[in-house]
Amino acid sequence: MPDSEDLSFWKMHGSGNDFIIIDNRGGTFPEKERLQLVTRLCRRGVGIGADGLFLIQNDPDPDVDFLWRFYNADGSEAEMCGNGGRCVARFACLKRIAGAKMVFRTLAGLVRAQVDGDRVKLEMTAPFGLRQGLELGCDGELETVDFINTGVPHVVIRVDQDLALLEISGRGARIRYHQEFAPAGTNVNFIKIVNERCLSIRTYERGVEAETLACGTGAVAAALLAAEDGLVKSPTEVVTRAGESLLVHYKKVGPIFKEVFLEGGAVIVYKGVLESDFLRACQ
Repeated sequence: MPDSEDLSFWKMHGSGNDFIIIDNRGGTFPEKERLQLVTRLCRRGVGIGADGLFLIQNDPDPDVDFLWRFYNADGSEAEMCGNGGRCVARFACLKRIAGAKMVFRTLAGLVRAQVDGDRVKLEMTAPFGLRQGLELGCDGELETVDFINTGVPHVVIRVDQDLALLEISGRGARIRYHQEFAPAGTNVNFIKIVNERCLSIRTYERGVEAETLACGTGAVAAALLAAEDGLVKSPTEVVTRAGESLLVHYKKVGPIFKEVFLEGGAVIVYKGVLESDFLRACQ
């Protein structure tokens, strides 16, 4: 286990989606105990507490600023995260790992970002796999849902009632683990259209296995599927459970969405160093 002084971190959040970010270009974050360490760090009460943990690493391609590895709170590695991507981009810019305009590698592909103060505009990977009107049997009830992959898989369910009164934990979990989306599973979003430029959203996230205050790729999925039905226009404001708004920019060319961007804030909460007591407990 490395010395704690080698493991400084930043805590950041994007629209209430909170993350631990570590510059791992020197390879100091342990590989052997990684799963245990990630889950302990993300656990609220005994760790730092977060929806996920990010490592910035060197990329072999000189035209790519860095490689981004993203771990969910349960230790599983994920392909992409819109809110996290904005936080990582601002972190990299402030740490001079990259300039204000950058490109970095994710499991979902290359991502471009532009940092302007505490706001970041992130180019999303090309969406794919759009399916509408899927009928799912869930514990004897029929759910009709739409699906799209915006870097990670997302189900979107449009509702008319007040989202604040909606019980989504059990419903979200049933759909998240439905055989239709096995083995990877899916995130589950519940949305309400406010007007042609705005919708509100709540999200049940796989990997966290609970509702989160926001989900960037979920906001993008919601905006694109609502646009597919002609209910919203670009840019679409997406109001998250945290009460903050994200902007989703896109162009629709026939059946294809192009130039999809997620824009919003990236907030530094605090900076710290992992202590040796905590690191020893994870061995």
